[in-house]
Amino acid sequence: MEIQKFSYDNNIVRAFLYATVVFGIAGFILGLTTALMLFYPELPEFLFGTDDMTIQSLREGNIQGLVNSQGILGFGRIRMMHTNTVIFAFVCNSFFCATYYSLPRLLKAPMYNATLSWIHFWSWQIMIVASWITFAMGFNTSKEYAEHEWPLDILLTFSWIVFGINMFGTIAKRRVRHLYVAIWFYIATWIGVALLYIVNNLEVPLDFWKSYSLYSGVKDALIQWWYGHNAVAFILTTPILGMMYYFLPKAANRPVFSYKLSIIHFWSLIFVYLWAGPHHLHYTAIPGWTQALATGFSIMLIAPSWGGMLNGLLTLRGAWEKVRDNPVLKFFVVAVTCYGMATFEGPLLATKTLNKIGHYTDWVIGHVHLGALGWNGFMAFGIVYYLVPIMWRTNLWSVKLANWHFWLGTLGVLFYVVPMYISGFTQGLMWKQFNPDGTLMYKNWLDTVTAVIPYYKMRFLGGTFYLTGGLLMVVNIFKTIRQGSFQREVAAEAPALARIHGRKAGEGIHLWIERKPVILSIGAFFTLSIGGAAEIIPTMTIKKNVPTISAVKPYSPLELEGRDLYIREGCNACHSQMIRPFRDEIVRFEGKNGQYSKAGEFVYDHPFLWGSKRTGPDLHREGARNPDSWHLKHMYNPRSTSPGSIMPRFPWLITNKLDRSQMLSKMELMKKSFDVPYNKAQIDSANAWADGQASGIVKRIYAEATDIKEQIEKEKVAKGNQFVPLEKREIVAMIAYLQRLGTDIKTTDVKTAGN
Repeated sequence: MEIQKFSYDNNIVRAFLYATVVFGIAGFILGLTTALMLFYPELPEFLFGTDDMTIQSLREGNIQGLVNSQGILGFGRIRMMHTNTVIFAFVCNSFFCATYYSLPRLLKAPMYNATLSWIHFWSWQIMIVASWITFAMGFNTSKEYAEHEWPLDILLTFSWIVFGINMFGTIAKRRVRHLYVAIWFYIATWIGVALLYIVNNLEVPLDFWKSYSLYSGVKDALIQWWYGHNAVAFILTTPILGMMYYFLPKAANRPVFSYKLSIIHFWSLIFVYLWAGPHHLHYTAIPGWTQALATGFSIMLIAPSWGGMLNGLLTLRGAWEKVRDNPVLKFFVVAVTCYGMATFEGPLLATKTLNKIGHYTDWVIGHVHLGALGWNGFMAFGIVYYLVPIMWRTNLWSVKLANWHFWLGTLGVLFYVVPMYISGFTQGLMWKQFNPDGTLMYKNWLDTVTAVIPYYKMRFLGGTFYLTGGLLMVVNIFKTIRQGSFQREVAAEAPALARIHGRKAGEGIHLWIERKPVILSIGAFFTLSIGGAAEIIPTMTIKKNVPTISAVKPYSPLELEGRDLYIREGCNACHSQMIRPFRDEIVRFEGKNGQYSKAGEFVYDHPFLWGSKRTGPDLHREGARNPDSWHLKHMYNPRSTSPGSIMPRFPWLITNKLDRSQMLSKMELMKKSFDVPYNKAQIDSANAWADGQASGIVKRIYAEATDIKEQIEKEKVAKGNQFVPLEKREIVAMIAYLQRLGTDIKTTDVKTAGN
C-alpha cells in the first residue's frame, strides 16, 4: 500500500488563534462597557462633554461634545458591537482555529487549498471590523445577532462559502475512511448557519447603507427567532461540541465515552433544535400552534443536550486526577458543565409557566451568558492553552497563571449569572404585583429599574473578573510564544485511501453513512430543514395565521423616517413593542380598557421591532400617552422627565437636520416591494404630508412648553442663516413615530389570557 507524505499548515491556525484572543478581549471590553452604562448611563457625557454640572466630564465645555459624538457610544450601538464581536469574532474565530487544526489531522490530509484558507481568514476579519464601523455609525437592520446591513451580509456569506468549499474539499481528499464525530458537527454547523443566515437576512436594499427586511411583522418575528435561537444552536453550540469531541479526549488522552451516544446526540440534536425558535415569542402575536410546538420540542432538547454533556464528562472516567493539575482540563470540565446547566435551564424557560415571568427580564440575559461565558468562553480558553505549547514546541509559561485565569473566569461567571437571575426574578415578579384594590403595586416603571441597579453593579464586577482572567491569558500566551519556536508545518504520512464500492457485508448503516460525506451532509440538511419548514411555511402562506385589521394604516412618510431613526439608535435593545395578553401588561401599558398586541397591527413593519428585553417600558401603546414636548425633553435628558432613569441622552436628535432626501424612495420601495397600499397622491404629496405633520408637532410642543419655544427662538437669532427650524429636525420625526405607536386600534373590549 502506497504511503503518502504531506504536512499540516499551522500558519492559518496561528492566525485564527490570534484573532480569537484579540477579538475575545475586545468583546469582553465592549460587554463591560454596556454593563457599566446600565448603572452609569452618563458614561458618554463623561467622555464627550455635558451640560449637567453634577457630572465631571473629561472634556471642558458644554454638551456640544456629546452632540458631536452622534451616538457613537450609544447603548444600542455598543450592545450590537458586543454581541456580534462575541458571536462572530470570538466564538467563530475559535471554531475556525479549532477546525483548521483538527480537520486535517482527523482526515490525514492538508487543507484543500491554502489560498482559500487565507481568503476565508481575511474576509472574515474585514467583515468584523466593518461591522464595528457600521454599527457605530448607526447602520444596522435591528435583527438580533444579524444586524449587519446587506453588503456585510454578502461578505459574511461569501466568507462562509469559502470556508465550506475548503472544508468539504479537504473531506473529499481524506486518507481516513470514516468521518469522526467532531466532523459531523462541523458539517452540520456549516449547513445550519448557511441555511439560517441566508433565509433570515433576505432584505430589499434602499441604498448601500440601508435595507428593509423582506418579511414583515409576525412573519419577520417568526423567522428572526427561528434564526436567533438557532444561531445559538449552530454558532454557539454545535461547533463547540465538535471542538469538545476532538480536544477533550486529546487533552485527557482518553477515548470518547460512547460512540453510540455520539450518534444519538448528533442526529437528535440537529433535528430537535430547529423547532424550538418560537419559544422566544410566547404570548406574542405569532400563531398559538407554533408556540405549542416550540414548547414541546424545547423540552425534548434536554435529552440530546445532556447526552452530549454526559458523553463529554464521562470521557474523563479514569482521568479525573489529571483535572487537578491540568488547567486545560479544568476549563473543559467547567465548560461542559455550564453547557449542561444552560441546556437544562433553556427548556424550562421555554415553558409558558416560566416564560411569562422570565421573558423580557435579566433572567434571560443571565441564561445566555451562562452559555457564552462558561460554555463558549471556557472551551475557547482551553483550546488556546492546549494549542499554543504544541505549535510553539514548548511548555506553557505559567501553569499558575492559567489557574488564576480559570478561577477569575469562574468567579466572573458566578458574579455575572447569579445577580442576573435575582434581577430577572425581581423584575418579572414586580411587574405583575397588584394591590388589593386592583391597581398595580409598582405602577412607575422606574420602581423596577432602580430595584435591580445593585445587581447590575455586581454583574459589572463579574465582567471585570472575567476580563482580568482574559488579560492574564494574553500575558501567559505572549510569554509562552516568546520562549518557544513556532512550527510552521508538521510533517505527516498516511497510506492512500483505497476506494470501496457498495456497502460491505455486516457494515452498520451509520458506519456506512460515516464514510459517505455527501449522504451525511444531505441527511443533515433535511434533518435541519424539517422543523423550520413545518413552522415557517404555513405561517407565511396561510392568511388566517396573520389576520388583517382594516383600521391599521401604513406609516406616514415622517413616521417612516422616525422609525429608521429608532432603528439607527438601537432603541429596540431596551424597549419592546409587544403587549402580551396579561392583565398587568394591559393595565400598565394600555390602561384599564386596553388591548394586547394583535398580529394585524404589524403588517407594515419591515422589520418587526418587538424586542427581547425590557430595560425600559414597552412602547407599543406609547402613542398619545405623553405630550410631544415630553418626548423632546425625554430625549434631551431622560432624567429631567424620569428621575432615576438609566436611559442615555440623545441630544443630537434635537440638533440634527432630518435627511429627507430618500423619503419618497422609501415610500416607493414599500409600495413596490412590499405592497404597502400607498396611493399615487400620497407618494406625490409626501413632502407636503411630512411638512404638515411636523408643523402640527412643533405647534403642540410650543404650546405645551414655552421654555422650548424660547430656547429655539434664541438659537434662531444666534445662528442666523445656519438655523434649522425645529420642524426640519430629527427629533420631530422620532416623535411622530413614537406618537403613532399602537393608535390604530381602540376598543373597550378587554381580553386577556385569563378569560
